[in-house]
This record gives sequence, structure tokens and C-alpha cells, in this order.
Amino acid sequence: MEATLTAPTTTKNSWNGGVSPFKVSWGKLMMWYFLLGDSFSFASFLVTYGALRFSYDSWPVPNEVFKSFPFVEHANWPLMFVSLMTFILIMSSVTMVLAVHYGNAEKDKKKVAMWLFFTILGGIAFLSCQAWEWTHLIGEGMVMTSNPFGATAFGWLFFCITGFHGFHVFTGVIINCIVLSNVTSGVYDRKGTYEMVEKCGLYWHFVDLVWVFVFMAFYLL
Repeated sequence: MEATLTAPTTTKNSWNGGVSPFKVSWGKLMMWYFLLGDSFSFASFLVTYGALRFSYDSWPVPNEVFKSFPFVEHANWPLMFVSLMTFILIMSSVTMVLAVHYGNAEKDKKKVAMWLFFTILGGIAFLSCQAWEWTHLIGEGMVMTSNPFGATAFGWLFFCITGFHGFHVFTGVIINCIVLSNVTSGVYDRKGTYEMVEKCGLYWHFVDLVWVFVFMAFYLL
């Protein structure tokens, strides 16, 4: 009797390469890792804010600090302007959702470009509003080293945290401009995927989500 030798059956393993074990592309996975790490940066800022906020006996009242409105002399509209800023940022998140949808589901280059353009406009509008708010507060005497509204720490925390967030919005606008250029030139049509738009969408939604916590910390508490 002769022994029959059979070659071992090779079982494809997801960890051997070529297939993502997480059912997601490496690009999106790396974006999630980046956002996770960035969330710790914002969390550190906000924890610092909370620790200092409750270490002072008195703290500036948001309704007194943020009551001005552009082009309205002696306005006394507490939190109206920052509410407008928040609305603009949220709407830019909606337009980004539409850009991702038309890229992934319909591969419609014109609609992706249109909604990305509106997202960029929203980001620029938000940054313009923030620039006006900073200029106005500095004009009233609130800077990194002094604050006429109360605790000095409020001033430097405000400029550091909103500035850090504003830098993220600015970065998102620049990236979206690059992606918009690629969309209009047909780069993603030739690749057969609009995944880059989706990755930018993840970043943009993260920036919007962080603003909710910044808004709560400075303007509501």
C-alpha cells in the first residue's frame, strides 16, 4: 500500500495582507486613529479649562462677554453671534454629508463639487466670524495677559482653545479646496472612488463635534 501525500490546504487569512481585517480601507482607518489622538489634545485643553474654571471664586459671565453683534452699535444680544457661528458650522457639516453621499452613492462629480464648495464657504464664513469676535474682544481689552471681564485665565484659555479649533477649521478648508480641485479635474473618477471626500468628511464632522464642547465650555457654563 502506498501512502498518498496531499498538499496542505492554504486558508486565506485576513491578516496575511491584501484584505483589511477591520473591513475598512487603511486610509479611513488611519484617519480614525488621527481623530482619536486629536481628541485627546482637545480633551486636555478642556480639562485644563474645567480645572481652572472651578478653582476661581468668580468667573466672567458669558452673557456679558459675548453680547455684541457685528454692525450693531451697543448691541446687547447675549450669545446671538456665537449662535450664528454655530449654525454656520453645523450647516457646513450638512453640506459635507451631501458631498460624501453624491460621491459614494452616485459618483456625481458636479454635485460633489457643488456641496464641497458650499462646505468651504461655510468654513470661511465661520473663520471670518471668529476673526471679528477676536478683534472685538481684543478691542475691549481681553488679551492673553489681562481680562476686563474677570479672571485673567479666561482670556488666555479662550484664545488658546478657540484658536486651536480655528486652526483645525482653517486646515479643513485648505484640504477641502485641494479635494475640490481634484474632484473638478476628474481625479477621483479616474480612480473609481471618492473615498478621499469621505475621509475629509470624517475630519470635518470631528471639527464640528469638538465645537459643541468648546461652545458649551465658554459660552454656556
